[in-house]
Amino acid sequence: MKTVEEAARAKVNLALHVTGRRADGYHTLDSLVVFADHGDLVTARPAEALNFNVTGPRSEGVPTDKSNLVLRAATLFDNVAAEITLDKHLPAASGIGGGSADAAATLRALQRLTGQTLPKPEAILGLGADVPVCLVGRPVRMEGIGERLSPVPRLPPLPAVLVNPGVGVSTPAVFAALESRENPAMEAVPSGLRRPGDLAGWLKTQRNDLEPPAMALQPRIATVLAALRQIDGCLIARMSGSGATCFAIFPDAVTASSAATQLRASHPDWWTADCTFA
Repeated sequence: MKTVEEAARAKVNLALHVTGRRADGYHTLDSLVVFADHGDLVTARPAEALNFNVTGPRSEGVPTDKSNLVLRAATLFDNVAAEITLDKHLPAASGIGGGSADAAATLRALQRLTGQTLPKPEAILGLGADVPVCLVGRPVRMEGIGERLSPVPRLPPLPAVLVNPGVGVSTPAVFAALESRENPAMEAVPSGLRRPGDLAGWLKTQRNDLEPPAMALQPRIATVLAALRQIDGCLIARMSGSGATCFAIFPDAVTASSAATQLRASHPDWWTADCTFA
């Protein structure tokens, strides 16, 4: 029996600028997006009907009805009959595109399993603003409401740590708390960034405009960022997306692994993962 697997890698916004608000209420963004070599896994195999189940260490509380983006993505295909399993490792609703990455992995898996073409771009965007970029799965500049994706110069592999303090942050509430919705766009990503320190230096001149309102709503984000910045070797620490997951970039994998070990010891209640962004 044919079985296909697709990784649903964590999406990380290294910079995220809010540049405006459209008449329909959607905010326009300008973001540099990369992906971690850590995430969920979607498996699909032929079946008599569409079935969906969730396993893994972060499976508790994950819905298995049509509110889950995996099933919504599956129904975009014609008469799909498959057993889909989501092995959940990423925290839900945490600013690293977990649900969107799962949906994108489902689209790729069902395309391979059924031989059907991918749904139309507007249908994919309808699943969520992060689904198109997760479907691409490589570093890009994301603009508009997620529909405009453009290549960026080659980036160095980035040893990093992801940390989520186990608190939820409402994305609509974060956007509602923005002091300004008309902010300067992100600068063009320069060429020749060969080391993690080179990219971190440039990132310090950019922003995540959602970080201040998210910290005001959930102060534990500030606690995480302070803990990351105090670790030896931390090149930059910032929140991803609308939170509450934060990241720190380090000069090498050994330093990143050591940082993750320290954080797990000092904050065992936090979700912590050492990984590489690419």
